[in-house]
This record gives sequence, structure tokens and C-alpha cells, in this order.
Amino acid sequence: MKKIVISTGGGDAPGLNAVIYAVVHASYRRGWEVYGSRSGYKGLLDMDELHRLDVSDVEDIYSTGGTILGSTNKGDPFAMPVENLAGEMKVVDVSDKILDNFRRMGFDCHIAIGGDGSLEIARKFSEKGMPVIGVPKTIDNDLEATDRTFGFDTAVATATEALDKLHSTAKSHDRVMVVEVMGRDSGWIALYSGISGGADAILIPELPFDMKKVCEKIMDNALHEKDYAIVVAAEGAVAAGGKVISKGMAELGRSEVLLGGIGEWVAAEIRERTGKDTRSLVLGHLQRGGSPTTFDRLLAMRFGAAAVRLVEEGRFGHMVALVSPNMSSVPLEDAVKSRKKVDLNSDKVFTAREIGICLGD
Repeated sequence: MKKIVISTGGGDAPGLNAVIYAVVHASYRRGWEVYGSRSGYKGLLDMDELHRLDVSDVEDIYSTGGTILGSTNKGDPFAMPVENLAGEMKVVDVSDKILDNFRRMGFDCHIAIGGDGSLEIARKFSEKGMPVIGVPKTIDNDLEATDRTFGFDTAVATATEALDKLHSTAKSHDRVMVVEVMGRDSGWIALYSGISGGADAILIPELPFDMKKVCEKIMDNALHEKDYAIVVAAEGAVAAGGKVISKGMAELGRSEVLLGGIGEWVAAEIRERTGKDTRSLVLGHLQRGGSPTTFDRLLAMRFGAAAVRLVEEGRFGHMVALVSPNMSSVPLEDAVKSRKKVDLNSDKVFTAREIGICLGD
């Protein structure tokens, strides 16, 4: 009998519970035990936050958003912020304690569900000797080693639905609506939702944009008796010759920049250059919530079942990957090597151009 511990780290995504559901069911069919670590690695730091998961515990969770285990993007065990006796925050490495607890509990494998940050942590634990299997999770779809990550399809559906609703209010007031979507420095959500949601312009990080071109597209709409416009901007999009707009650095112990503000900046530029009534909207964490789409549900369950098969085969240090049409696996070091960018020579980009969407170039 094997004992597995499963964790969900980083930002939440629709489909996390479906992975947990599949892991528990596939494990119990083999007579294995599954434990859930609360809030990422917290359960392996504080044993009270470690819970055994039976089939009854995961009944019907495959259709719900979020994660029953909770998640955190502040829980890097190799650089964890802790408060000392003086009330000061310090960054400490607690990875050895986690590894000791993992071994003391007799776990045979850790299934780590997360994006590039969480999988990089899993890779480090693998190097320290922990048997790890990674499962790719990110609404940004920016992991190079897998064709698709679960959560992305639901995020795109949410963004597209928002764009559909904005058309009617923009048209009623002859307004320009600028919608900022997530994606970090990859433009997948912006591109997919922008095309599907009938945007007039889509601004993605992979292609620095010229505001003059964007405004020309908006003014050109009037020649076709269209006095409103929808602009979709990925949070990491940047004007040609400009800098990425951000809210500053992340919290103690995290080095990445907190993106946000490009939508408001683009709206202000359009308002000044065209004189059009322009508003901005940030979809933000709305894209992370809600029930997963059928595609994400199925993909998440496939990932979970495939992870258990990798445990059975002893293929530790790997991440489950979708290499269409089948499930495969790649070493964790390859999985986090680089982020997947939008190919500017892809059919989707060609489609956007062919149907008259401005990409700002």
C-alpha cells in the first residue's frame, strides 16, 4: 500500500477539485491512502493541517471551483516569511522540516498541483530527495511543456462572457470599453477571449503596441457606423518603447512584479487622443472563480488519473503533460524551464488580423 500526499499551491484555478477527485478515486481503487496538505505546504509544516481524504470527502467536488485544500502564493518553503519575537518579518528556509515530516509520515509520493512557481518548488524538493509528481495548473496557459493547462478554458469563457455583456452597454452610450485580463507576460487569455468576444483591438505582451494604431482603429469604426469599441488588454501588455505597468513588487519572500494598471492607462490614452468617452474594467480574480467548464473538468481528471499512474510506475521528478491527444510526462526541470508565449505566426493571430482586429502594430 502506498501513501500519497497532495497539495494545491499558487493562485486557485477552476479544476483543482477535479484533480483531487481523480487522484483520490484512482488511488483508492489501488488500495492506497491519500492525504491532503492544507494551504500548499502548511500541512507538512503543521501536522494538524494534514488530513486524510476518503472517497466520501471528495464526493461531487469535481464540479466546484476553488480547492477544498486551500491554496496560497506566499508559502514557498525555501523562502517563507515568518515573524520573529521582535515582530519583524524575516525570510527563512523550512524545506528540511517539511522533508523530515514527509518521511516521518511514511509518504511515498507528493503530488504537487500548481503553476510554474509551485512546480519550481516541487523541483527543488525532488532534488532534495522527495518523490514528487507535478500537475500543471494555471489559468494563464503559459507552461511550455503541456499543450494546455486546466483553468485556462474557464478563464477564457468568463472573459468572453464579460465582453459579450459589455458590447450592449458600450453600444448604448457610444463608449470605448477597455478590459484588462490576466495572463502575466503571456497573451493567451486576451487573444482567445478577444477573438471570441468580438473585440476591436487586442493588446498582448508578445507584441508591443502603438497607441496611434489602436486609436486609428477606434476612429475607423465610425466610418462603418460603429460608434463604440471594445479593447482587450493583457495585464502584461506594453506600449512600444514603454515599460510594463505594475503595482510594484510582491510581498516579502516573493520577487515577481505585481502586474496591473495597463487597462486604465490605455483608456486614458484613448480618451485623450480621440475624445471618446472611454471606461476601463479589470476582470481580475473573477477569471479564477466559478465552476470549471466541461473541457477543464475532463482535463483536470485526466491529469489526476495520469499522476497516479506515474506514481505506480515510480516516475518521480516528472510533471504530467498533455501532448495531444494523449497524456505524457516531462521532467520537472523541463516543465519550468520557460513560459509559453503566443506565436505571432500562429493561425489564431492570423485569424484576428483577417477579421479586422487591431493588434496595435
